Amino acid sequence: MPLSVVILAAGQGKRMASDLPKVLQPLAGRPLLGHVIDAARTLNPVAIHVVHGHGAERVRAAFPEPDLKWVLQAEQQGTGHALAQALPGIPDDHMVLVLYGDVPLIEPATLARLISKSGPAALSLLSAILPDPAGYGRVIRDAAGRVVRIVEDKDANHKERAVTEINTGLLAAPAVRLRGWLAALKSDNAQSEYYLTDCIGAAVRDGCAVEAEVAESATEVLGVNDKLQLAEVEAAHRRTRATELMRAGVTIVDPARVDVRGEVACGRDVTLDINVILEGKVKLGDRVRIGPGCVLCDCEIGADSEVRANSLIEGSVIGARCIIGPFARLRPGTRLADSVHIGNFVEVKNSDIGTGSKANHLSYVGDTTIGAKVNVGAGTVTCNYDGVNKHRTTIGDNAFIGSGTMLVAPVSVGADATIGAGSTITKSAPAGKLTVERSRQQTIDSWNRPEKKRE
Repeated sequence: MPLSVVILAAGQGKRMASDLPKVLQPLAGRPLLGHVIDAARTLNPVAIHVVHGHGAERVRAAFPEPDLKWVLQAEQQGTGHALAQALPGIPDDHMVLVLYGDVPLIEPATLARLISKSGPAALSLLSAILPDPAGYGRVIRDAAGRVVRIVEDKDANHKERAVTEINTGLLAAPAVRLRGWLAALKSDNAQSEYYLTDCIGAAVRDGCAVEAEVAESATEVLGVNDKLQLAEVEAAHRRTRATELMRAGVTIVDPARVDVRGEVACGRDVTLDINVILEGKVKLGDRVRIGPGCVLCDCEIGADSEVRANSLIEGSVIGARCIIGPFARLRPGTRLADSVHIGNFVEVKNSDIGTGSKANHLSYVGDTTIGAKVNVGAGTVTCNYDGVNKHRTTIGDNAFIGSGTMLVAPVSVGADATIGAGSTITKSAPAGKLTVERSRQQTIDSWNRPEKKRE
């Protein structure tokens, strides 16, 4: 059967105590809802319908992708009412998979198993076994072990509350059957809402098979209703991603202190020290070593390179055998060839640096092309911005830039040129020559340092 996914994401999330809609709360640097959408897309559905309500405009604006169909639930009257808003846009012959925007860790493999148990005359629901099921709806089975209904925690009696198998709310069912069940829902319950879970009992009464798929891990069905639960889900996500990397051969000094917030591809024998954050698309070559406190975002680092402590690399491509940091910053557009050294408190932006070149201390390199085997001395600044426009600096192979040099762009330094320390270079420096620009040093004997007046 063709598949339509419905994601229920209309809740306000009052317990978050936040102006940000609940489904936009961040998990691993992305909104909760984004994780659910990604899981849904792996199933290749015909359509993904997102039922939204609180903060509707902000939620829609966060996900401008054209494959999403937005359905407004203007008044939140329960999960059954929410699904009913989406059904008019789903054909009768479709299978409907219901997901939740605040259940972000659900695994695509689990969803595939859930769908496989549903069919034209079968509803499947996802359950989980929890040691403490308080707050969750319970899966009630008969003596033969067949699912007969779901009872919400607030409506359960003492015996039902002792059941440890809980309903996650995720289910798959034929659209044509769901229409009838939803139309018959009543709100005579503790919350005066239309419960989607009441469709389970209706399916049983109609003779429709109800199959329960038990989640392999309770972690993936954790819901998020407050900041404490958000932190718990963040920790679970962190453990999962760190485990994936370690199983792929990455050495992680402390898995609890590595955050993976994007797509990471690693070669062999990669090492990540503590408090490393990986965001966006990150590719690490063989034997790359990332020191403590580093943040890598949308970057590629070649084999045998080392990023030392507390460095930030964003939107950059780094060659093999490079050394970066400590306390270095590489901004978007930076491209380093092999064997480049970028040292402590050096910032590089939108620049190409050639093989074997180095800028080891306290320098800014912006909008610059540097050739091979160039030495950039401490305190060098490429003065690339005139207040309106950015200008480019070019430095040829084997050039030596003395400490404290100001290169006022646009300017070029020729191959094998030497710039004397403390120079301000405003004109092109010829190849193979020493260029020095300094004011004459003077000593003024009659000068006295100002002193504060004593009270």
